[in-house]
Amino acid sequence: MKRLLPALAFLCAVGGCAGPQFAGPAASIERPASEQPVVTEARRKAKVHVELGQAYFQVGRYGVALDEAKAAATHDPGYAPAYQLMALVNMYLEQNAVAAANFEHALKLAPGDPEIQNSYGWFLCTTGNEQAGLEQLASAARNPYYQSQTRAYANAGLCQLRLKNDAAAEVQFLRAIEMDGGNQQAIFHLAAITYRRGAYEAAKQYLSILHQRGESSAESLWLAIRVERKLGDRSAEATFVQQLRRRYPGSPEYQAFLQGQYQ
Repeated sequence: MKRLLPALAFLCAVGGCAGPQFAGPAASIERPASEQPVVTEARRKAKVHVELGQAYFQVGRYGVALDEAKAAATHDPGYAPAYQLMALVNMYLEQNAVAAANFEHALKLAPGDPEIQNSYGWFLCTTGNEQAGLEQLASAARNPYYQSQTRAYANAGLCQLRLKNDAAAEVQFLRAIEMDGGNQQAIFHLAAITYRRGAYEAAKQYLSILHQRGESSAESLWLAIRVERKLGDRSAEATFVQQLRRRYPGSPEYQAFLQGQYQ
């Protein structure tokens, strides 16, 4: 587990970091296939193609990424990350039926792989199958070999938000920062949840933690403006307005400010 930020003491105090774990059956505990030893030349070539494809995927070269994933599967049809990469590309291309088949095949090859479970879980959450997605994310988050457990918890929080369940989302975001106190996505959403609940001082503290790390966005600045308005601190509000105007003048958040849409 990564070292937490000193400010995590506050986060635990307002939200309770010892929240319940995911419900659901015990996961199959396996190391990610991408981290397992390479024992054949075919597997080595497949791994190289997948790593290259992931690099292309990250810069939006989806067609090239898909070609690399297919090349990897040609070299080693049993290499699950090749099908995971195909699934991710097809997910972003909105080829959901193909993506689902790719994810399912990847999990048949590596049923306990937390990296695949995490990405498949988020896919399910974004395609209207939130409960099944939460089950996949639960398995990923409980796997001690998964180096990015914080991502699975954060994705579960986002999935719960899609179900409009702030309380359950808060538990998962707190878990995410317990794994990694620098998870800015989780901290922002904790601020948003506490704001919606009317706990404006808590929301302010979350945003302070986020902004102290230099992680301000149009969304976080607009939320800070609304928090300070609720707290009646017009000086702090003006400071955040100035930052939003200077850094994100064309953003929907700044337009909402200009139109006075504070709610």
